[in-house]
Amino acid sequence: MRELVYYIAVSMDGFISAQDGGLDDFNIEGEHLQEIFDEFPETLPEHLSALLKIKGEAKHFDTVLMGRSTYDVGRNLGFLNPYPHLKQYLFSKTEPESPHPDIQLVSENALEVVKELKQEEGLDIWLCGGGQLASALFPEIDRLILKVNPFILGEGRPLFTGGRFKANLQPVSLQTYANGFQLAEYSLES
Repeated sequence: MRELVYYIAVSMDGFISAQDGGLDDFNIEGEHLQEIFDEFPETLPEHLSALLKIKGEAKHFDTVLMGRSTYDVGRNLGFLNPYPHLKQYLFSKTEPESPHPDIQLVSENALEVVKELKQEEGLDIWLCGGGQLASALFPEIDRLILKVNPFILGEGRPLFTGGRFKANLQPVSLQTYANGFQLAEYSLES
């Protein structure tokens, strides 16, 4: 069975963006980037992979799930089809229709949709963000892969937004780089 993996950048204090959705504080330089791009090439939006001349076959994911705020980061820059190399799902209760023919809009029954996706053949499913969607899908999250940036944001959008849930995290791997960046992977036990 496929797994749902919440793979996301986060500050040391658990925020995935500034309050306005901005990502300017997150580290876009350093030795860790090449290793991450090599290991997870499918997680780069098409415009960035073209700009950085990074190509590679999908190693982990063939499907991406995005909340509306996460999708809006690219949409506000004019990128309506960020991951054409993946099967894309946009979860939103406010979108009247899909913003692009290659993106499937999910406006209700999010958990049921994910349960069905997990039963399909293929690579794992990438939960790209954000915190509200992660909270809604929490019962189906199998693993967390956190790109922990070495700074304190103080406020912003948290890794999980709303809901009451609990899970024990079992460490799978931890890679620490000279600049303080960490790639931490955990499996979840409810």
